[in-house]
Amino acid sequence: MKYLNLGCGHRFHPSWTNINFISTDQSVIAHDLKKGIPFPEQSFDIVYHSHMLEHLSKADAKIFMEECYRVLRPQGILRVVVPDLEQIARMYLHCLENACIGSEEWEQNYQWILLEMYDQTVRRKFGGEMVDFLSQQDIANREFVIKRCGVEIEKIINNSQKQSFLKTTPENNFKKFLKHIYRLLRYSNYRRQAVLKLILSPTELDALEIGQFRQSGEVHQWMYDHYSLSSLLKKCGLQEITKRTAHESYIPEWTSFNLDTEPDGSVYKPDSLYMESIKPVL
Repeated sequence: MKYLNLGCGHRFHPSWTNINFISTDQSVIAHDLKKGIPFPEQSFDIVYHSHMLEHLSKADAKIFMEECYRVLRPQGILRVVVPDLEQIARMYLHCLENACIGSEEWEQNYQWILLEMYDQTVRRKFGGEMVDFLSQQDIANREFVIKRCGVEIEKIINNSQKQSFLKTTPENNFKKFLKHIYRLLRYSNYRRQAVLKLILSPTELDALEIGQFRQSGEVHQWMYDHYSLSSLLKKCGLQEITKRTAHESYIPEWTSFNLDTEPDGSVYKPDSLYMESIKPVL
């Protein structure tokens, strides 16, 4: 069977064809997926993408899903994984109701779920307010956050807290100057930004930086529940549309690839919606 993993990031299996916007490994092909999928029609038996669709606008998402359909063989399987809007919305209401009756624990959970809902959509800087929350040395609801978002968020917590600790050690001016000179000589983009700081007003520079960040691909541009994602799959011509768990799949020996699950059987991103569908024989 031929397998295709789109927008794989650092999560891929070596026996698959893996594509990402930038290459993250020698076995990952760099390609701008907004320009289509670089393979002929009916090239793959399995097409998979995880936590990528929500980074596309609603219009671009449909075009991308039609591309997934195009490269699938008849009877091929499309597996799509996205943040589960319904799950987040239900948890938001649960947190709100309990916070309103005075629960300190659920007030903390309420703060986190708001970040899950909105920060990834409205943020203007890398990591947004989520990173600020996760960088706290003492996160009162750490277990709640990790249970919702999985091992990836646990790694972010550990790395953010480590970075936050390192920042407490002040850097002397001479060291800052040497870093500045090194970056000017080494990185063309750094030189470009330095020039822009000289010729633009602070307001113009701020607007430019926000615009560049908003187009970087980090922010969420749309969200899906099982109803809206099913509708999108149906519009693209797919059939036998089914909601799955991280462990369930039409794909034989799915969990052996460790894309949605870890080797110990735990779920990589528990806040996800997993949907599968089949390309019909026409």
